[in-house]
Amino acid sequence: MIRRFLSLFEPFILMLLGTVLLASLLPARGVWAGIFSYLADAGIVLLFFLHGAKLSRQAILDGARNWRLHLAVLSVTFVLFPLLGLGLAALPLVTGPVAAGLLFLTLLPSTVQSSIAFTAIARGNVAAAVCSASFSNLLGILVTPLLVALLMQGDGGISLASIETIVLQLLVPFVAGHLLRPLIGAFVARQKVLLSLVDRGSILLVVYSAFGAAVVEGLWHRLSGQDLAIITGLCVLLLAVVLLTTWALARLMKLPRGDAIVLQFCGSKKSLASGVPMAGVLFPAAQVGVVLLPLMLFHQIQLIACAVIAKRYGQSAPVEPANL
Repeated sequence: MIRRFLSLFEPFILMLLGTVLLASLLPARGVWAGIFSYLADAGIVLLFFLHGAKLSRQAILDGARNWRLHLAVLSVTFVLFPLLGLGLAALPLVTGPVAAGLLFLTLLPSTVQSSIAFTAIARGNVAAAVCSASFSNLLGILVTPLLVALLMQGDGGISLASIETIVLQLLVPFVAGHLLRPLIGAFVARQKVLLSLVDRGSILLVVYSAFGAAVVEGLWHRLSGQDLAIITGLCVLLLAVVLLTTWALARLMKLPRGDAIVLQFCGSKKSLASGVPMAGVLFPAAQVGVVLLPLMLFHQIQLIACAVIAKRYGQSAPVEPANL
């Protein structure tokens, strides 16, 4: 029973939980806090540089052809989700940084790797999933900060310094990597282990730095077990509403089965890889840890739920006729 429960958690999630535990017990203080903060910033710059180099221009051009599907995914990601986030943040059960975290979660782009992986397991349109997830992440670099500025003014909004940091730390490295793709694209594509290490290492650094700062400011004295239960319940509710909505929207649009799967999996995801560095840029250091809690919980919940759904879709997929 214990092994089956642990099998629901991918190794990175366990590493993430371990990082939160380490930051709770041994947070970086003084000069070490500054060192880890600089390391986290450097990791984020390298992360977005490599993602820019990895993104194919041909994928962008090819993806534009299936515009109805991609528009539906982006509408769910950047319109439906934020509207639901505003509703959750307005509930009397959640206040302050927790409400900000729930709203911030809904403003993020979709994941890339898990959206594509679950689409493949469900035997959906993998090529369209690659394009939709890539579009979402690319637009998220600009759209998410704009939505934060528009919808989170009561939580500090977004300052000129934050905009400058986003441009220098996220957008410039991404554009530089993409412009250098003709020179380094093939090399980057071969370095899957390196990309994985940078992806996960930069996130773990930001999480350790953010949660350490929050712990020093009294994070676990401000949040109770009841608060965590409420956040978890609201994340489950949020995901359930979006999964049902994307299923209904696909039927309304009369999408083919493969595209309907893309809409459900790409539309229901929120990216931890994008959310962690953006939170570090957009929110004060002592607030980042609390803001990230809903995202971390939602990320794990979406992985478990979509793994189950993708497996059922894959098992019920029509059998392709054998070539004679």
